[in-house]
Amino acid sequence: MRTYKLTAYEKNGKLITDETFTAETDEAAKIIGREMIEDQNLSDQTHRLASPAGKLLLFHV
Repeated sequence: MRTYKLTAYEKNGKLITDETFTAETDEAAKIIGREMIEDQNLSDQTHRLASPAGKLLLFHV
């Protein structure tokens, strides 16, 4: 299992969420990340999901 990091910010730069979770693959992490974003109503907020290698898997400004 690999550890992924999801962060989201308000327009003024205030951190809304900073969560980590584990997944088997980058594709599985994308699915989990999208679910977390939708569950927390963060779709319109600036957010990013990063892999353990620092690769951006999801990004929205």
